[in-house]
Parts: sequence; C-alpha cells; structure tokens
Amino acid sequence: MITVAGVVDAVGAALLKVVVPADEAEVRDVTLAEVDDATSGQSGDLVLGAGIGTPDQALAVVARYAEAGAAGLVLKPPLAGHPAVTAAAAERRLTLVELQSHGSWAQLVWLLRGVIDRAVAPGPADTGETGVYDELFALADATAAVVDAPVTIEDAQSRVLAYSSRQDRADPARVSTIVGRRAPGNVVAHFRSRGVFRKLATGSELIFVPQGPDGTLPRLIIPIRAGGELLGSIWAVVEGPVPAARLRDLQGAASVLALHLLRLRVQADVARRVSADRLRAALRAPGRMGREELALPEGPWRVVGLGAHGGTGEMVDNLAMWESITRRHGWRQPLIADVGDVLFAVLVDGGESPGSRRWMERLIRDIAVHDPGLYAASGGVARNLTDLPRSRAEAAELLALHGPARQRGPVLRFEDQWAEVVVHRVVRAVPSADLLVGGPLPDLVAHDRQHGTDYVATIAAWLEQQGDPKRAARQLHVHPNTLRYRMRRLAEVVAVDLESPRTRLALQIQLAALGPAPGAPRPAA
Repeated sequence: MITVAGVVDAVGAALLKVVVPADEAEVRDVTLAEVDDATSGQSGDLVLGAGIGTPDQALAVVARYAEAGAAGLVLKPPLAGHPAVTAAAAERRLTLVELQSHGSWAQLVWLLRGVIDRAVAPGPADTGETGVYDELFALADATAAVVDAPVTIEDAQSRVLAYSSRQDRADPARVSTIVGRRAPGNVVAHFRSRGVFRKLATGSELIFVPQGPDGTLPRLIIPIRAGGELLGSIWAVVEGPVPAARLRDLQGAASVLALHLLRLRVQADVARRVSADRLRAALRAPGRMGREELALPEGPWRVVGLGAHGGTGEMVDNLAMWESITRRHGWRQPLIADVGDVLFAVLVDGGESPGSRRWMERLIRDIAVHDPGLYAASGGVARNLTDLPRSRAEAAELLALHGPARQRGPVLRFEDQWAEVVVHRVVRAVPSADLLVGGPLPDLVAHDRQHGTDYVATIAAWLEQQGDPKRAARQLHVHPNTLRYRMRRLAEVVAVDLESPRTRLALQIQLAALGPAPGAPRPAA
C-alpha cells in the first residue's frame, strides 16, 4: 500500500509537493483527468490534470473525482494554488498536489508508474530494479561514444552507479574508483581542491579539470540535475577540451540520465518504505511473514529503542538521522522502523559485525563521547519472530526510563536494568495517589515544602546507598556529618523504622512513584 503523501515523498520535492492534504487514501492507479467525461474516475486513482487549463475546468474535475473516491489530484501552477480550487479540494477532502512548473507530465507518468508498481510488488530492498541499472550501463556506453572517452556515472555522494565498457584511458584514480565503487580519498581531495564539488553543488555548467598530479588525466564533469537538485554527475576521462557540438550532446545525455536517477531514487525509497512497514508490523504483533520477507539475518535478535535528546532536553526521534549514522558506520541496510513515537532497530544478538548488538552498543558509546544526547535501550533476546513484540515492548519501557537512569550510561540493557523495570511496572500499575497514602514520605514531602529542608533527597540517597553515610553524602555532595545530622532530624519529624526490609522496600516504591528527588537518582528495588 502507498498513499498520496508516500508517492509525493518518493518522487521528491524536485517535482511534487502537497498543496491541500486530506485523508490518507491508498493510491491504486494513475489516470489522466477527463474534462468532458462524466463517468470517468475510480476509487484510488491519482488523477493527473494534464489537460486542465482553466479554474472552472479544475473545479469541475475536483468535484467529479472527489465524488468517485479518487486518492488525489495533480495540477500545475497556477491552477494548483488557485484559491477557489484549493478551497474546493479542502471542502471535498481531496488531496491536491502541485507538479512543479518545470516538470513534464510524461516524466511524471513514467515515475509514478514505477512508484506504484514497486509498492504493489516490491523487490529486494537493497537492489532496486535490475533493468534500471542495465539501462544506466547502456547509457554510460552511449555517453562514452558521444564524448569519445571512457565515462563513469556517479550519484550525488560520488558513488559509482555505472561505467562504460571502454576504459582504455583509465588512470590509477579511475581504476580505484571503479574497483572501489567510490572515488578514493586522495582523488576526492584533488578534485575538491579544484573546486569541482562546489561547482557541482551550485551550478549546471560543465566542468573541465586539467591534468593533475600522480598521472591523473583531465576530466570533463557534467552535472545531472532535476528541478535544480543535484542527482549525480558524469565523469569522462578526456585528452583535452571537448568540441561544443559534443558538449551539447552530453547535456542531452545528462537530461536522460536525470530521469533514470530519479527512478532509482524512487525505487529505493519505496522499497525502504515497504521494508519499514513490514518490520513495523512484525514489531507490533506476530504475523505470517517469514524471516526472508522481513530481510532479517538469522537470529536470535534484540529490539533496540533509539533515542536522542535535543539541546533543550526534548526527545527527538529522527529516522533519517539514525539511518545515516548506522549506514556511515557500515550497516548497509539498517533494519529501523518507528512504532508510535519510538524508533526501533532489530539487531542480531551475537557477533561483532555491523547490525549486531555489540556493534550498536560500541557505536553509541563512541558517539556519546562527542554527542551525549544519543542513547539506546535494548530489550531481551528474541529467539523467534513471535518474540519480537515482547523485546520491542521491553526496549520501549527501558527507553522511557533512560532519563532517570542517565548516570548508567548511553546504552541500557534489559538484563542489567531489571530492577528498574520491576519498580516501574509496579508504579505504573497503581495510581501514585494510592501508593502515597501512608508512611513517613508524604509528611517529609510536606515538611520539605514548608521549611525548605532536603529530607526526601536525604532518605532517597540513604536507601540508594544501603545506609552507607559516606557514599550517600557523596551522592548528595555534602559532608557525611551533614548527612548524619539530617537523618537524626528527619527521625524527629517522622517515625520511620529503617531497620525493616519491608519498610525500606515500601519507601523505595513510594519514592519511585514520587519521582526523583533533587540531587538523588530514582532508587531501584
């Protein structure tokens, strides 16, 4: 299933943007708007207003296709932003999408067909559609014939997507780039020093780089752009400046390649969305999908909750950020999905390779040295797919406890934090008002508020440190004699038998329900 918003996200802001959001209807097909056919339109259609030229026609189309249950309507400006048209779409709850003025309807139909077909029958998430890659290699050969030079086609991150069959003028930099599927660091540094990447990022002009050190041959670099967005580039190893006629042909080849790179990006995005949807479903409840369908390696696994605190302490769950971090450190296809407001990763419990629990814990600890806002919480081991929801629930529970348990580090594991979990479950199961009905704690809270004392924090630290005055004083940053004095004074305020294990347990549960006292961590049972 894919919605209109999913289609827009997959195609990208270079071509589409939602003008009037409405219900998240499933897109089942793409159709062209028929101005004069009153019977046209079916439920689930994404309607393209290619022949709509006036506001009156647009209003008629909105009314007709909203009645038919269409998923959405695509118009070009200025019709897409016409006040009467947007108001009619909003009133009839029909999603209205704008095709950017530079986009062509033929290009959009081609891209949308790939998106919808991919969503209905997605292939392997990491490969995309084989035919598109074959076409890229064929286009690389055709481009090499135009410029009479060997070429590579690279994406916006300088990763090699395809290269021509003829590489007769390949220098060491070209050989390393093709073998490694990415330009080596020294080669990147050489071209960066010539301003190549800055020019690629900001302009559409062809770039000629003369011969460089260490036998690096001249390069002709052609940006591949769509709607002002850099999608990739063509790199040709040339002998010298290229004739103007060939340069025009190369720019035409770049326009064709832009469509293919858009299509690749769309396919990769749709595949990722489908994979995330399947993983999300498996984390919520056991389903009928097998390990292969979920793209899971062999288990056992652990579900890990991923979190981040912003500068003001608020929690930030950013799928793109975590995917970027994990990919950059070697996890090629991160198994990450959001369930509710929490982000989860499914990791292999054993081993040290990317995608394993130990690898993730090491990664987060290394990152936390420079960015202490990132943290994770690991649920228990899931030996079967049916255990994934339970591991996910445990990870979510630990993640919620991360704030009060921060001093224990950026990575929490269920086995290490079971005491916190037990107390948390007890507190969560009983209303706080019912837990704070008796004993000395309510009186100590009232005394602290009335007299400005710190008896609640004092007894919390004393319980946390099992009655050791030196450690409790160190926790509160006071002298041990100060702590002993406070303990004598609070015993005069309330009657409390701290020799009783049951009393100590009850106080710890009450303190957990009350929340962490100033200067003291939440006590654990």
